[in-house]
Amino acid sequence: MAQEKIINVARGLEKAELVIKNANVINVLSEEIHLADIAIQDGIIVGVGDNYHGEKEIDVNGAYVSPSFIDGHVHLESAMVLPKEFAKTVLPAGTTTAIIDPHEISNVFGLHGISFMHEATKGLPLDVYTMLPSCVPATPFETSGFDLNSYDLSLLIDKPWVLGIAEMMNFPGVLNLDKNVMAKLELAKQKDKRIDGHAPFLSNKDLCAYIASGVKSDHECTTPQEAIEKLRLGMYLMIREGTAAKDLEALIPVLKECNTRKCLFVTDDRHPSDLKEHINGMVRRSVEAGINPIKAIQCASLNTAEYFGLKNIGAIAPAYRADLLILPDLKTFKPDIVIKNGKIIVENGELVDELIQNETPSMRGSVNVKWIEQDDFRIEAKGNKVKTIEIIPHQLITKSIVSEVKIEDGNAISNIDTDTLKICVIERHRATGNIGKGFVKGFNLKSGAIASTVAHDSHNMIVIGTNDYDMYVAAVELVKSQGGKVVVNNGQVISKLALPIAGLMSDKDFNYVLEKCSELNSATHTLGCTLEDAFMTMAFVSLPVIPELKITDKGIFDTNKLAFIDIFEETKVSC
Repeated sequence: MAQEKIINVARGLEKAELVIKNANVINVLSEEIHLADIAIQDGIIVGVGDNYHGEKEIDVNGAYVSPSFIDGHVHLESAMVLPKEFAKTVLPAGTTTAIIDPHEISNVFGLHGISFMHEATKGLPLDVYTMLPSCVPATPFETSGFDLNSYDLSLLIDKPWVLGIAEMMNFPGVLNLDKNVMAKLELAKQKDKRIDGHAPFLSNKDLCAYIASGVKSDHECTTPQEAIEKLRLGMYLMIREGTAAKDLEALIPVLKECNTRKCLFVTDDRHPSDLKEHINGMVRRSVEAGINPIKAIQCASLNTAEYFGLKNIGAIAPAYRADLLILPDLKTFKPDIVIKNGKIIVENGELVDELIQNETPSMRGSVNVKWIEQDDFRIEAKGNKVKTIEIIPHQLITKSIVSEVKIEDGNAISNIDTDTLKICVIERHRATGNIGKGFVKGFNLKSGAIASTVAHDSHNMIVIGTNDYDMYVAAVELVKSQGGKVVVNNGQVISKLALPIAGLMSDKDFNYVLEKCSELNSATHTLGCTLEDAFMTMAFVSLPVIPELKITDKGIFDTNKLAFIDIFEETKVSC
């Protein structure tokens, strides 16, 4: 009967449940805008044409109607809120589908973390699909909470909510035919599912080999040259605009000059302050930069759906799901109305109904460290010249430089004058007692310390400070709260956000987390930090899959040499 109803409504013989009248349809299939009515029945679009009638009708008087937006790659945990709060924030911006990579929480809790995220998204008017994390841990050069192999992933690969294997960060493992990596790639290929990539600066024959292994996308391009090479070789280009890594502006020339049908928009990692304008913000900025609005919307909808094989979303045509946005213009891209599965869920920027969801599963504590003493932060000096991690604002890549530290009582300490600050990573999953120690430049703290359990990818505890005592106080505070972010000065906690869920997420509402994040940033600025978001930048300093110099719980790691290094130059100690 349902099929008969759909056919009769499509033919105009019966009324639809809902008809959007006099719409300027943004047709991403034909790449045109045309006036039509849109008939919706049982949550799907059944007709696009003239003179449809419905039990309910919305006359939009020539407003634009677009397919709703899809985030093609997001670590939802980076928003530091539970999925329900994430959905409440991005739905009014027009995002109704997200493809998540629960890489962060699975580094802490393994398969249980993946299942937790899936359970926490059930019942939401936000469709959430999962790409199974490919690199837990990302490398053997750090300690994570779990190690997921191909057998582990095989337990979930057939689930309908699983679309494939997430970003294969271990591209050296692909090129060197690592057996564990090969098994994960083969698992996805056997199931005919997608394999996402992650290969910054990979080029020429090595890039060809990486793609030939089955990897079909990349979200690490930072230059047009890199992006064009990957497009030429058949990759889908995921254009990323996160909080720490912002690549949209740099890649606008690609959208202007190349075939955009293999380009899609993703957010990857976003801080709460960057959530309220979501994929729609990328569309807006693209159009402002001169990109055709239809092509920009394709990158936010159809292209993403086609890449992931989601055949019933991403366009306005019969048999597509009625996930639609009513836009007042093609400038702001802020929807007046958001329709999900044929139901109005957002009107005038507000959710129509409170989100109803199953109870969130419980999780155990995740900050398990060996007893910490202030003396654990000490670095015995072998000289006053050290190889230092230099951050690059708004980029995940870092530089390896030589900087000068101070020496006190035979120990190397932070040098505020040269902005060379001590950085430590404390293993927090298995209480091994591992503490990686080094120095970092670019945070400009003049006093105090900052610390967090959000530290990609293994999410050990990371601490940066001007002195050992404040670093010690900050670390102990995070143990007490079972994770979070903290700012300490003169032995006093001046700002803190507890993140008791895996040390990554809060159990509070979005506005609370947003306010606390603002307080944390303000607190870092009072200590002299010049970065817009020190915590987001700090979170990637421990990521050993991205050049050039990083730190893990095992020490300072040179990604070019794929080896740990002694930070001291060959010089004599000068007191």
